[in-house]
Amino acid sequence: MMGAVSTSAEQQPAGPPLTLYLVKRLELVIRALLDDALRPLGLTTLQYTALTVLEASGALSSAQLARRSFLRPQTMHEMVLTLEKRGLIARTPKPDNKRVLLAGLTDAGRDLLAGCAPAVAELEHALLADMSPGQRATFREGLQHGVTALGARRAQEA
Repeated sequence: MMGAVSTSAEQQPAGPPLTLYLVKRLELVIRALLDDALRPLGLTTLQYTALTVLEASGALSSAQLARRSFLRPQTMHEMVLTLEKRGLIARTPKPDNKRVLLAGLTDAGRDLLAGCAPAVAELEHALLADMSPGQRATFREGLQHGVTALGARRAQEA
């Protein structure tokens, strides 16, 4: 009965999941819920992320926007074209290099982000609701530390 043989590794409990696994699962749940919440407003989570990056950073090139949104440049190029066609962003030549186009939010883009705010705030509240203020701060600090540590590693490898 070869099928009935098990190794000692199979009998050992796997232990707690890796932190990386938990973070990825959280990201997938957030992405699914955000996609559902943003769909009625005509946005995907990736489009929303790009718009919020522009809101926080000001006008950026497609390459800069791709890096800050954690997307491939080709993916961002297509998204920029889509967002521009919808009138949510406008691209203008960079003053010191006319070949580089900078994407910036339009008034329509700002209005749409404002319309997204209640749905996004509801998800943020659901994520943090059962945590004390101290736990929330620790959670956010831990996440920010992870982003900084792995972002620095990624920059070194690039």
